[in-house]
Amino acid sequence: MDAKELIARRVAQEIQPGSLVNLGIGLPSLVASYVPQEMNVFFQAENGVIGLGSRPPDGMEDPDLTDAGGGFVTAVPGAASIDSAMSFGLIRGGHLDVTVLGGLQVDARGYLANWMVPGKRIPGMGGAMDLVAGAKRVIVAMQHSAKGEAKIVTECTLPLTAERRVSLIVTELAVIAPQEDGLHLLERAPGVSVAEIEAQTEAPLIHAGEVPEMHLRP
Repeated sequence: MDAKELIARRVAQEIQPGSLVNLGIGLPSLVASYVPQEMNVFFQAENGVIGLGSRPPDGMEDPDLTDAGGGFVTAVPGAASIDSAMSFGLIRGGHLDVTVLGGLQVDARGYLANWMVPGKRIPGMGGAMDLVAGAKRVIVAMQHSAKGEAKIVTECTLPLTAERRVSLIVTELAVIAPQEDGLHLLERAPGVSVAEIEAQTEAPLIHAGEVPEMHLRP
């Protein structure tokens, strides 16, 4: 499987039955495809949908049914359309169990930078600041490096999304848990060594003994 699928599959295993979950645009939106429908998870998008399903087959897109990034989605039975005020009320009120967001950088403290792309004009950070501040659990789903540059860094050089430690980082190489004393390496991807992970990580990683491989459910 490719890097994005591996990341999405591993993040999906962090989702608990009956959860209310926000998926960010891009890679995080793939997670819905790997959460079994019988788990009764409701995926929320800040543009005003609760009950997002997986991406529709080619030719079955509904122009009135998109996620926050404008990507086409499906809706599960029981889905609801809500206004933006209620959507952000859920986020800011602490009602989201999990948010899954992409990342440009995460630093040694576990702080995320994910909204200002260098060299590109953008209108703002969208809902990212509210999501990192408001969700009960924040999972960063991102590729481990970009163009040979580490994305898990000692200190972010891009603007922080929020001054709050994220809960978990999942990349195609590793699962890392930011804690008070630093970044703990919990799992490594199949066939990837700890040395390979450390070579692509600027921030120091904490681990003791054998680091187990990720287990990916079918």
